[in-house]
Amino acid sequence: MPMRAMPMGTTIMPITITGIIMIMATIATVTIIMITTTTIITTMTMPHMTMGMIITITMTSIATIPTITTATSMLMTTSESVSADGLDEGEAAALYRLMTWLSPAFPVGGFSYSSGIEWAVEAGDIVDTTTLADWLDAMLGDGSGFCDATFLVHAYRAAEVDEKTTLSEIAELATAFVPSRERQLETSSQGRAFIDIARAAWDADGLDAMVSACHTPLVYPVAVGVVAALHGVPLAPTLHAFLHAVVSNWISAASRLIPLGQTDSQRVLVRLEAAVAATADRALHATLDDLGSATFRADLASLRHETQYTRLFRS
Repeated sequence: MPMRAMPMGTTIMPITITGIIMIMATIATVTIIMITTTTIITTMTMPHMTMGMIITITMTSIATIPTITTATSMLMTTSESVSADGLDEGEAAALYRLMTWLSPAFPVGGFSYSSGIEWAVEAGDIVDTTTLADWLDAMLGDGSGFCDATFLVHAYRAAEVDEKTTLSEIAELATAFVPSRERQLETSSQGRAFIDIARAAWDADGLDAMVSACHTPLVYPVAVGVVAALHGVPLAPTLHAFLHAVVSNWISAASRLIPLGQTDSQRVLVRLEAAVAATADRALHATLDDLGSATFRADLASLRHETQYTRLFRS
């Protein structure tokens, strides 16, 4: 019979004599004592599981050798309450999905794009960690990073309240806002892949209706905003995770082009932490009228990449 799981940190050791039957029989003035069964139950409680050990000792007579049978069972407990510092069910689900959707392993093909960084390396604009960090800082705060973050925020809010017309207008503006053909290929291909995978593995009520309401394909930041909103993942962490994924992909491309070692790549990521936070905060409070880009050299790099003689990346 399963024993009741005890709360973590409690140890009990009950000793129960299930039965001692003493049968007195006199055979030729000899008294035989029969002890049928003695059961000793010891319970030890460990974190997340309860271990029960049952030792049964059976003696058929004084002259026989005791037979010892041991059975050990592991009982998993699921009723433990979440600690004050832990995640509740909704927070854990949101974190799990963000880590999945914006992981390099999520198959949207981000590894094949450099956002014009390949030409910048070829032209000598990016040669080391310092020049790379400066380039990416500008792209984040004054270029495509801020614009994509703003589109994500507004797409999220439109999908959250089921404003299909508004979402369609945002999607159309985001598509028109891309400065070059190859950047258009990059963001539209990733957006399409993100929606397709979400439908296949992470579907949500209303996703098909939202996508169908848009007259243009959803570019990547709009696709992420819509899916996150329909899954109930909070906006702020979604935005931070998105910008972190974008920056990480930029650094990954640069590390193969300059090249950079793994430690230097992490140093660049550290330098951009404050820029990611600042860009996310601006985007959360920005209107569509605040959209704009001043990274002319980065836009030029994206245009020049289209005719670059040798290249590893698609943008």
